[in-house]
Amino acid sequence: MTKEAPWEGALRRLEGIMARVEALLGKREASPTDPAIFRSHQAFRWERAGESGRIVPIPHPHGVDLTTLVGIDRAKKELLRNTEQFVSGRGANHVLLWGERGTGKSSCVKGLLPVFGPRGLRIVELARWDLFSFPKIVGQLRGLPFRFVLYCDDLSFDEGEADYRGLKTLLDGGVEERPENVLIYATSNRRHLMPERRVELGAEDEIHPEEAVGEKLSLSDRFGLQLGFYRFDQETYLAVVESYAGRMRLPVDPGTLREDALRWALAAGSRSGRTAKQFIDDLAGRLGTRSS
Repeated sequence: MTKEAPWEGALRRLEGIMARVEALLGKREASPTDPAIFRSHQAFRWERAGESGRIVPIPHPHGVDLTTLVGIDRAKKELLRNTEQFVSGRGANHVLLWGERGTGKSSCVKGLLPVFGPRGLRIVELARWDLFSFPKIVGQLRGLPFRFVLYCDDLSFDEGEADYRGLKTLLDGGVEERPENVLIYATSNRRHLMPERRVELGAEDEIHPEEAVGEKLSLSDRFGLQLGFYRFDQETYLAVVESYAGRMRLPVDPGTLREDALRWALAAGSRSGRTAKQFIDDLAGRLGTRSS
């Protein structure tokens, strides 16, 4: 009898482990999301597991009161209008919220749940790469008596990435019809989701470079509603600071508040809602007040 080589036994054990892993993954893939969780929770995330995944509830979602967001009234109004149409079963669009960092893009999306959650809106948070699990995700949501926003924060693609072509198909043009109870809302610092560079004459390999540029820019066109969030001017920034300070009833002189807030923004290199909130949190701590 030929003696077995050590590596043969190790290989057999590895094959057994892989078979068990594949069986477990197969069971998870075959197990649909329990619809009951959508009655007890409003916020979820997609968790990948190998080639499969599942929708899991977020027990403590970050709640945002839209009335506290200052300086972005037009964007809020349009986002609320589109979401109202969606929740009411009327026509609505995918939404791209683009613009300066810290200006309230993500907060606007989170703030939809207190308004529309009681009426059946549910938000499922996805990472950018999870968008390519779209068929699996919508397979678990199709036909359920809820309205789902698949939310992707900070969506963008670097130069040379080809994944944006797949996303274009998912948003518009795929063979499988998108369920009428699912929309995609995404935020990005880039209006067109792709880096835009100046190309010197003769430096482009494409015979028709305008076609390559047009293909990249067409990704953002798949979002029917595009909402811009712009850098705050000084007065808008100060209005946000004063709004936060007023809600927290901070005992500080208005003139001192404005001067300190401007110094904080100068040091941070940014005037935005996020900068204003960070300043107020710091000020509240120095004054011995709990931040909200």
